[in-house]
Amino acid sequence: MTTAPLISLTWTDHVTGRQGHLVIDRLVRGVSSGGLRMREGCTLDEVTGLARGMTMKEALHYDPRKRYIPLGGAKGGIDCDPRDPQAYGVLVRYLRAMRPYIERFWTTGEDLGLTQDIVDRAVAEAGLVSSVQAVYPLLDDEAAARRRLADAFAVEVDGIGLDELAGGCGVAESVLTALDRAGVSREGTRVAVQGFGTMGGATARFLARAGLKVVAVADVKGTIANPEGLDVEALLAARDAYGTVHRTALRAHDAELPAGAWLSADAEVLVPAAVSYAVDTANQARVTARWIVEAANMPVLPDAEDLLSARGITVLPDVVVNSATNAWWWWTLFGDIGADADEAFAHIRRSMRALVEQVLTRAERDGTSPRVAAHAVVADRLPVIAERLGWYA
Repeated sequence: MTTAPLISLTWTDHVTGRQGHLVIDRLVRGVSSGGLRMREGCTLDEVTGLARGMTMKEALHYDPRKRYIPLGGAKGGIDCDPRDPQAYGVLVRYLRAMRPYIERFWTTGEDLGLTQDIVDRAVAEAGLVSSVQAVYPLLDDEAAARRRLADAFAVEVDGIGLDELAGGCGVAESVLTALDRAGVSREGTRVAVQGFGTMGGATARFLARAGLKVVAVADVKGTIANPEGLDVEALLAARDAYGTVHRTALRAHDAELPAGAWLSADAEVLVPAAVSYAVDTANQARVTARWIVEAANMPVLPDAEDLLSARGITVLPDVVVNSATNAWWWWTLFGDIGADADEAFAHIRRSMRALVEQVLTRAERDGTSPRVAAHAVVADRLPVIAERLGWYA
């Protein structure tokens, strides 16, 4: 996975001077898949790495028995704080500039800093049919598929949309699979989560309901901690649109700590679910957990992962752990599952458990890290996909 991407470009907004990037790492059947993020400081290198990761996520979910046939990998990124009053205008102009790619080659959706509602509204304002319209020609029945996906996005579970829960369900199942393989009881296993937006919040909910104890949650205001366990449902109900918890929801024994305190939490599992590059060679020394489970994209720097591994800390890689978000869209659109929460969660759990088991088994067999094992699985599958579907067309 070291080849240059197929397409790499940078756009400059003529109004604000802000820059946006698009990288298409690979096409399969002429189409690629990957979300659009918006954050201050987003770079082309970052988007390139994310696009390569999307190629791997797609390949990891390849199953010739399913209707969903993986696409290529891509990613978009805009260098702008999503809270900036000008951010929405920048987003609309970026989408207009990328219109030829969205119409034919790139399917996209929410990522860090953006919700699907905002993406959909901006897509319509930019004159596009849908953020995933490039995939429509590959569908057997476009009208039925679009209706099924729209129905799925309308499903809510305890006040949270199914689309916001799918990825967290996959992350949680990754954690549970690792615990089960290690013979560690779920009940009372302690977890710290960095980021309480779509992915972090959903992950915390699923883990708490599985019996684990969420002892720390970090957002932009700092870390909320309680060694006896936080009331995850109360915190979820007190979030704003950016995943920031209103502190009025805290209980008497919930402590407010600095933002980085989640990293050294007294927990068996850390779930970075916010920004990339959160764990570096310096702050990794503070980690005492047994597992780091990457719900965010690229949160652990490679050199930091080497140091963590040397200390016996296992990193479950993002290309595996957070891949259910993307896969759920396509399982639904192509018709492998319907617009039903129970069916979606069962399919996600089954698929993610099988994938994590495969990666961890390969890592043990080859004496490598889970990330190296995941890359090896991808290296096995990409030629199979290319032979069946071609490199580009």
